[in-house]
Amino acid sequence: MFKNKTLLITGGTGSFGNAVLNRFLQSDIKEIKIFSRDEKKQDDMRRSYKSSKIKFFVGDVRDPLSIDGAMANTDYVFHAAALKQVPSCEFFPVEAVKTNIIGTENVLNSAINNKVEKIICLSTDKAVYPINAMGISKAMMEKVFVAKSRNSGKTKIIGTRYGNVMGSRGSVIPLFIEQIKAGKPITITDPKMTRFMMSLDEAVELVLYAFKNGNQGDLFVQKSPAATVSVLAKALVELYKSKSTVKEIGIRHGEKMYETLVTKEEMIKAEDQEKYFKISPDGRDLNYDQYFSKGTLKSSINEYNSNNTNLLNVEEMKNLLQDLPIIKEEINN
Repeated sequence: MFKNKTLLITGGTGSFGNAVLNRFLQSDIKEIKIFSRDEKKQDDMRRSYKSSKIKFFVGDVRDPLSIDGAMANTDYVFHAAALKQVPSCEFFPVEAVKTNIIGTENVLNSAINNKVEKIICLSTDKAVYPINAMGISKAMMEKVFVAKSRNSGKTKIIGTRYGNVMGSRGSVIPLFIEQIKAGKPITITDPKMTRFMMSLDEAVELVLYAFKNGNQGDLFVQKSPAATVSVLAKALVELYKSKSTVKEIGIRHGEKMYETLVTKEEMIKAEDQEKYFKISPDGRDLNYDQYFSKGTLKSSINEYNSNNTNLLNVEEMKNLLQDLPIIKEEINN
């Protein structure tokens, strides 16, 4: 599938980019381009991987010229660049617009102009029924890639949407571990708050599944278990055999009590594919009167959220956490 192909990863110095590199470097892929604005992380990766297959490009998705320089002679793109810290985006919402919406438009235009075969755009559960600037900007990002997919020629544009990736830069798990090691109380927002739990490897698998099975404008969602933050905190305390207590600090700017991965409206048309949901775009144009037909409202279908999915108990959460590299190395030493 990727034999002798060139892959570009925007935001490639983040958790997702590293997971992709670990997956593909030993394969028969020709080249992996890492595009990001963080030259320090690029240098760290260069020293760590020491691979001639990796090429680094310093640039910003906000700047179309810097993207074009990296996009030339590229077969596939994984678009992961984003501003994703919820509180930061609340205070600087225009910056979220510039990166998550306009930046995506720039990447898609460049991919189409350079005749890229496929591009996968990574979205988040916060784009569903959004209440914060980060989620609103990612919801608009989804609208942008679906709209672009209608007129993208031979460039196939597909999306993925997933929840909390355990141990990633945007996850609370590294913070909890840091607090446990320092002997400090674990600060949780609300003990009943639920979040989806997904590993980085599963995030990569979702993107690859979308890559193999997606059609123009499709959006793929992985079915994932969830847990309350109190269960997560208790599981970590037990794994580290810590005496840390739990301190409730209240919900932060822009946070929701639970996250939704598929809306009620999307569930009506979603295709259940065992481990995944596939949500296809509305193929109609603006001439709605040509398509009007009397139908029935499927009001009994519920959204898919972190409250009505499989909720993990402490033991199940511990089993998931033990497989994370950042935890496995420490508790086994």
